[in-house]
Amino acid sequence: MKSRFTLLSLLGGDGGLGKVHELIREIRVGRVMTTALFTVAPDNLMSELKELMREHHISGVPVVENGALAGIVSIEDLIHALEAGKLDSPVRDFMTSGTLIVARANEPVMEAVRRFEATKIGRMPVLDTQDKLVGILTRGDIIEALLSALQEVYSEAERIHERPEYFFQALESDSTSLVLRYHVKHRDFAGGGNASAKIKQALLRIGASPLLARRVAIATYEAEINLIIHTDNGGTITADIKPYEISILAEDRGPGIPDVELACQPGYSTATPEIREMGFGAGMGLVNIKRCTDDMNIWSAVGIGTRLQMVFRVSPEETKRGESSN
Repeated sequence: MKSRFTLLSLLGGDGGLGKVHELIREIRVGRVMTTALFTVAPDNLMSELKELMREHHISGVPVVENGALAGIVSIEDLIHALEAGKLDSPVRDFMTSGTLIVARANEPVMEAVRRFEATKIGRMPVLDTQDKLVGILTRGDIIEALLSALQEVYSEAERIHERPEYFFQALESDSTSLVLRYHVKHRDFAGGGNASAKIKQALLRIGASPLLARRVAIATYEAEINLIIHTDNGGTITADIKPYEISILAEDRGPGIPDVELACQPGYSTATPEIREMGFGAGMGLVNIKRCTDDMNIWSAVGIGTRLQMVFRVSPEETKRGESSN
């Protein structure tokens, strides 16, 4: 029986506020993929593929020719060869080639999950920035890595709890503020989530509650994706962190939002069909941001740009020692 999961099941059905949702945004494919690779060449026989799969208990193998990825062949292809009585045929006759669905080692696992959901395939070859085959990714790899990462999260929460004093509490001044700034590139989906992950880690390290750090990270991630999808030249994300309030500012120059009120409606999106095929542009970004923030303010002008401010108030309850990380 094939292992099947949906993005919704990974999110835990909690509207995107769960730890698993955080992890699949933050963890990179390179950490999840299987690097112990078994490959075949296009001229290998299907009978040789059969023995390779049997010996190593695998269900799919990348096909490599002259050092480059040429295709992928699966157990389904092997079954077709068996049914046709063509085990003496070369792998190239049955492999999937042409425009292959692949993952990138430096992209968030979230993007691989979207691709799995959109295509229903069982595995993806993983390439590095030079298009070199460096691993293979399956649904099982993702689930196993998430379970391991969850354990690390809980261990880190325990270490934070054991710290004698929070950073902000240790500082004495009339005004204390920490400013973090990040540049977000246009169409840089592989880098999507970098800013939100770094802001979240910074908040946890200075003593913010896990719940507050999670709310900030999710809203910031949605703002990052909007900059990646909808801007011409990317934009910036600036976090102004104070003991009593956190303000995240996402800014860009052009193309602007013609109707801000309409853009805030659930399901409204101006994303292109290409972006939608990638699993983005569902029209829930601003809706999710509003759910996570205490205040959300948007200013936009067509041809000039957009300024999105997200405000999170730090309540006394969120800074208590011993707070649960759930």
